[in-house]
Amino acid sequence: MLSVSTNPAACNCLALRQAARHVTQFYDRYLASSGLRATQYSILARLQRKGPMTINALAAELVMDRTTLGRNILPLQRDGLIAVGPGPSDRRSKELRLTSSGDARFRGALKCWSEAQARFETAFGAKRAKELRALLQEAATNERIAAAGGFE
Repeated sequence: MLSVSTNPAACNCLALRQAARHVTQFYDRYLASSGLRATQYSILARLQRKGPMTINALAAELVMDRTTLGRNILPLQRDGLIAVGPGPSDRRSKELRLTSSGDARFRGALKCWSEAQARFETAFGAKRAKELRALLQEAATNERIAAAGGFE
């Protein structure tokens, strides 16, 4: 039988969520002058790097629920930073693409993001930040965590 602590301080999920909120707020402060939040910046960055994607593909790339992504793309679409159209192979699917305004906003925000990234790495340590990213990437892609039923 697996021994589990009921101490909230020992909760992996809580610790990850608190750290994610804290770091997101940190990046949001740097991105504020660009008019983007960290989540919106991530969406634009992924579309800029990968090109047009369906909502489902982008949600999978960002490890985000499709409905949450839908709420996050609404202001980007409203502001003309992304365009939403029918998918190339299935007209029922929605494809997102970066507009020229979105590309320009992303490029402007890149300076803000770079500053946040540099400040984070100065405060946390570049080596530790790299190790943290590797650990978090491993957690985000670990099939054993994602599998129904979990560990036994």
